Amino acid sequence: ELGDQRIPYLGPSDHGFQQLWETSYSGLALRRSCSLPEELHGRVEAALLTLRRRGCFLRDLVKVRDRDVFTAVSRVLLGQPGTTYRYLDTRLFTIPWPAGSTETETTGLGPQEKPVAELKHSLSGYHIEDEEDEDQQIGQGCSNLNPAKTSCPGPAQFNVTLLNYMDPAAMSQLKEEPYYGMGKMAVGWHHDENLVSLSPVAVYSYSCHEDDKGEDRSEYSQNHRDGIGCWRIGLKVAWDIHTPGLTLPLQSGDSYYLRDDLNRTHQHCVLAGDSARFSSTHRVAECSTGTLDYIQSRCREALSNLSTDPETGTHSLLSLLPATLQGYEEIHNEVEFEWLRQYWFQGQRYTRFCSWWARPMEQLENDWREMELMVRLHRDPLGPSNNTYYVCACARACVLVQSQLCCCISVCCNSAELGSRGHSCITETAKTRAVLSLSLSLSLSLSLSLSLSLSLSLYSLSSSVWSAEQ
Repeated sequence: ELGDQRIPYLGPSDHGFQQLWETSYSGLALRRSCSLPEELHGRVEAALLTLRRRGCFLRDLVKVRDRDVFTAVSRVLLGQPGTTYRYLDTRLFTIPWPAGSTETETTGLGPQEKPVAELKHSLSGYHIEDEEDEDQQIGQGCSNLNPAKTSCPGPAQFNVTLLNYMDPAAMSQLKEEPYYGMGKMAVGWHHDENLVSLSPVAVYSYSCHEDDKGEDRSEYSQNHRDGIGCWRIGLKVAWDIHTPGLTLPLQSGDSYYLRDDLNRTHQHCVLAGDSARFSSTHRVAECSTGTLDYIQSRCREALSNLSTDPETGTHSLLSLLPATLQGYEEIHNEVEFEWLRQYWFQGQRYTRFCSWWARPMEQLENDWREMELMVRLHRDPLGPSNNTYYVCACARACVLVQSQLCCCISVCCNSAELGSRGHSCITETAKTRAVLSLSLSLSLSLSLSLSLSLSLSLYSLSSSVWSAEQ
């Protein structure tokens, strides 16, 4: 519908900006840097710079429109121990923020997480605006940058903090915002994913001073008060080409909030400025199926169907009911595809400075082996060889964690003519972690949820290969 046209958008200097904010974007709230203690600003900024120097910020491989791409922004996730956050088919594993004196020894990051945790607590009272803060904002001439007051719930119980870093100068190219002509985007239009319904998102923005020399904040803010060269947040009403968009300049130390149902009804983007920038985004992640406690309870549920003879060590299944077999195979796949693969491909990058997940993931691997044994007991009660895994009438990519990580791709086909056992298995094994990225991509298409038509195609292909070999 737009063609070469552009939808209009308004910034703080445009007429009607305040009215547009109050009528169409009232769920957006801004708190200037003066609303937080200067001492906290300094500690948070020092922590962010330290985390960057230690190499904690890494780019994620995500899926966008069925393509695997690396994010332009580098990220690291902090949060409650054992919590994960999932976005764009990628699961991030939290570096636990400190809960006590021994927590920093476990993570290996030392005191760097503490200021971020303190910032989380400071931002969780997003609905509180006392008279002193309002007076300070009026004194700085920014009182018109707040929407009409709305009723707000109590403090948010943020459970994860996603730290982001990007230096536009280090990027070869950034995409231009396509609908409004707002400028170059560091992060494209999106809704934040995997959040508790109607929960707020709080974002603290820190623009790096030149060469990170710690120039005076007031001078830096004054130079960027007109919005030229500074980072901005852009908002639009989702799937609406009639309501003008809105851009909001962010001075270093400012915080903004997406409240009520704004994240559901609107989309937002981040428009790059001239300098490098950190953001600390605090969220209430919907993690009912994304915690270590959850997946461990699922493993216990599946393994309750496995019996081991204490004298002979022989394994057997307690129940062969179809519902029971299907249930533990679903858990088996969940452990493999949602946890082991995600951790070995991306989560393990953080082991050099955070060892918290090492032991839990080893236990999940052991549970996965036990569930693999259960599958073999079901498929072949007499017991196939230890290195062959039968999955009939489908194609499946599976990670085998033995003495080292292996990638096993097996295509198995039912055929009465191929022997008394009734299936033939073509197995290709490459014992190297380098092929795990291929394994992850294959897992998206070669899973137990393949359509019947694809299964039949694989059957025909494998039969042809077998006939050729014969």
